Order: sequence, then structure tokens, then C-alpha cells
Amino acid sequence: MSLRRLAILGYALAVAGCASSVPPAQVTRFHLGQPLARGEIVVEPLNPAMANSLEFRDQAEAVSAELARLGFRLAPGISRSELVAVVAVTQGFRDEMSGGSGMSVGIGGGSYGGGVGIGGGVSFPIGKSNSRQMVLTELAVQLKRRSEGTVVWEGRARSEARAGTPYAEPSATVRRLASAMFKDFPGESGRTVTVK
Repeated sequence: MSLRRLAILGYALAVAGCASSVPPAQVTRFHLGQPLARGEIVVEPLNPAMANSLEFRDQAEAVSAELARLGFRLAPGISRSELVAVVAVTQGFRDEMSGGSGMSVGIGGGSYGGGVGIGGGVSFPIGKSNSRQMVLTELAVQLKRRSEGTVVWEGRARSEARAGTPYAEPSATVRRLASAMFKDFPGESGRTVTVK
């Protein structure tokens, strides 16, 4: 195999490795430090108007799968089970600045006379600035007792990914965040951890 082919193969593998890295999730959980009975549970949206939306169905499916994995029994239909998982997902955007040169060119002048100096200057960056959109997604879940409204466990998972990539796609992101949130359930209360 020629050196050129090895170089091309190495470059392709490096690019593929960068492109396939899954963004980590920041997970914070809160609970009372008492064992949580794994009984029947129903998943509901924080905003009742979302209950019949396709978006919420994807979210509920992701959370339900994790709860079932942990031994909770999912209540059929619109059951009024004692435990309720209240789900909310928020998404936002921010610009990620990258590219461009950190160098700038300054043009200045000045004079010196009688011990007094006067000067001025103009600078401008070299290279263009590239702004990319980042998608910020947060999944929040509260496990509550319906009878008294007490929150017995709460979790929040956040992640960000470059817009237009598979990791920014809403339903895949929520599945990834739900998996991270319920990993090592119930988790250490009050501590934010990074889950890769």
C-alpha cells in the first residue's frame, strides 16, 4: 500500500471518528434518599395541551422505555395510577463561534513633541468569522405521587449538538437524554454528572 493511500485512509478514519462522537449529557437528579416502590406508573406531559401530540408521544415512549427497564409497570391507557412521570422537553438555539483568525492588523500613528504623545489606531480581524447554530435540548422528568402531589424523584438532562446533525434530531436526542437520566437510577441527589 502506498504512502498516499495510507495518508488518505488515516484522514478518513480521523474525520469519521470526529463525526461520530456522541455529545455528552449533563444530568442532575434530586430525590428524598428513600427507596422508591416500582409500581404502576403513567407518563404525562407537563403541558396538558401536548398530551395528544406526535412530539409528546416520542417523548413519552423514550421515558416509558427507561421506566420499564427499571421495573416500573406502565399503566394502560389513561389510567389514574398513583405514580405519575411528568415530562417536559425544551429546545433552544445559540450561535457557536468558530473559525476566523485570532490575528488582527493594527494601523496606528502618533507624534511626540514637548513630552506629549498623541496616537491613534485602527484594527480589524483577518479571516472570516463562522457562526454555527447549536441546538440545546433539556429533558425534565418528575416522578410524583398523584394523591398528594409530592415529587419523590426529579431529573434533568441537557445536551447540545450542532444543528443539522443526527444528534440534534429531537426524538433521537430525547431518547439519548432519557437513557442518560435514568442510568444508575436513582443517582446521586443534587450532583450534576456528565454521561457519555
